[in-house]
Amino acid sequence: MKVGCVALIGRPNAGKSMLLNTLLGQKVAIISDKPQTTRISLLGIKTTKNGQIIFIDNPGIHKPLHTLNKRMMHFVYSSLETSDLICLLIDATQPFGHGDEFVIETLKKVTTPLFLLINKVDIVKKEKILLIIDKYKDMLGFKEIIPISALRGTNLDVLENEIYKYLPEAEKLYDDDFVSDQSLRFRLAEIIREKLLKHVEQELPFVTAVLIEKMEERQKEEGEEKTEAATEGPEVMTGPGAEAAVTATAASEKAASPDSRPQKKKQQRKVTYISAIIFVERDNHRKIVIGRHGQVIKEIGIEARREIEEILESKVFLDLTVKVKEKWRDSAEVLDLIEGQK
Repeated sequence: MKVGCVALIGRPNAGKSMLLNTLLGQKVAIISDKPQTTRISLLGIKTTKNGQIIFIDNPGIHKPLHTLNKRMMHFVYSSLETSDLICLLIDATQPFGHGDEFVIETLKKVTTPLFLLINKVDIVKKEKILLIIDKYKDMLGFKEIIPISALRGTNLDVLENEIYKYLPEAEKLYDDDFVSDQSLRFRLAEIIREKLLKHVEQELPFVTAVLIEKMEERQKEEGEEKTEAATEGPEVMTGPGAEAAVTATAASEKAASPDSRPQKKKQQRKVTYISAIIFVERDNHRKIVIGRHGQVIKEIGIEARREIEEILESKVFLDLTVKVKEKWRDSAEVLDLIEGQK
């Protein structure tokens, strides 16, 4: 059978993570309209009757300015060196620019078979796609040029069939039901970061990171005259060290409802307690993440908890702490902690 690694490469926001999720038929990588959402290379494994493809979703190729960005590019270079096939993904809606030139120059150094994937063809005219093909076809020695839509799944069956033609014969590297190499902690941290990116301003995604500090499962017994939460919604607290914390619980969204009456003692049920740190670099960043009266961090916590509960199949108590750590993007200690979750 055919087995091999396929690196997904491109500028930030080209649609690599969306492509990975669509190819696998499930969410493996978080999605955001903010650039540089992917910071660590992620594996997505697809096993079929034809073989096994190990897709590698990489950070967007860019010129690094901080230690964080240098590490991101290290993941990219490592992927280029170890993959059996490279898929360069470009956004058909964006004009060719200096970032594209940097990507082309980077790929000129590799000898691995290369595909060009023109993404978002569902929203651009055919004439524009033909112009893009004409511009790119002689830049690198592309083995295949395939117009696709990562969102709609257009031509992904064609892509998959062509990939198998370039993979070597080998034994499977992973069990059939293995889909990703992410740890649970890393996956939950990424979910929180995805909700964070959704709610913060344009410049903040570059200076935020999430670390799962603690996660434990407990058996919670419902008290005779005690509900799950004592307040209406998450509670925001400020303290020393320019920190703020918010607690999002299952009951926080319904505490004000008439149905939230004291319950008689019932059976024990599983509850997962998770505490996570959101790192920012300045105090004004912290204030933006928290929001007026804690509204932003409340929404982040509620949305993250909902998705985490589906994954864990458990009620979740989520404590989020916003912590100022100046220049954390150049701190090896913080970066090691974050990457160590994977």
